[in-house]
Amino acid sequence: MDFKDKVALVTGGASGHGKAYCEELVRQGCKVAICDINTDAGEELLRAFSKQSKDRVIFCPCDVTDYPQFEEAFQTTIAKLGGVDIVINNASIMNDRLWELEVDVNLNGVIRGLLLAFRFLGRDRGGRGGVVVNAGSSSSARPMVSLPVFTATKHAIAALTRCYGDQYHVNLTGVRVLALCPSPTESALSADPRKRLLSGEYEHAWQTDTGNTVPLKPEHVAKSLIEILKKAPSGTSWLLEESQPLKELNLFPM
Repeated sequence: MDFKDKVALVTGGASGHGKAYCEELVRQGCKVAICDINTDAGEELLRAFSKQSKDRVIFCPCDVTDYPQFEEAFQTTIAKLGGVDIVINNASIMNDRLWELEVDVNLNGVIRGLLLAFRFLGRDRGGRGGVVVNAGSSSSARPMVSLPVFTATKHAIAALTRCYGDQYHVNLTGVRVLALCPSPTESALSADPRKRLLSGEYEHAWQTDTGNTVPLKPEHVAKSLIEILKKAPSGTSWLLEESQPLKELNLFPM
């Protein structure tokens, strides 16, 4: 895949993995729409980009639980950057105490992003095709006993990716669908687990789930994103853990 002048829309793009994705995509030659609910962080990142990438990066306020605002982010990106070729459904939260919001962001938000991508990128709808990458997690493969709802959303992402990435849908839309499944970030591991677990009794399970986990650097995750964008077959999900090469998950054989 040639990234020069391709247009990428990244949700949750103002911080963490999303910020690293935006930075790496710009380095690869893409135009980028930073889409995030955090307007202050988004505008700050845009100012940082404007020093070297003026007119190639925009910021769109975007709450992935709000379909009209999400739709507007696509429309604004197309109007200002000339289209959309790559959609990174990155917005995600890890907090079972807010389980309804967690499901709405981690699963429903990805579904909204996929359906909007098919609407605006799909060749059957007059688009030019493209690729969507969904935010999975290492818990897509290995359950986090301490975070059952989070685990359920991420396992669902692998299933959704397998189905919508099937050649049937690729032939129909010209859109490849992938999932990147990294282990938890440093911020996720360092935060007080009591604020994200449904019960204080789950703290021992949290320690078991995370005790041997080495957090990934966002820059490493971003380079892995580029790797799967270049060559991964549609419908596949890719596990990324510290010091390990990307590994295709075989949860739902093609």
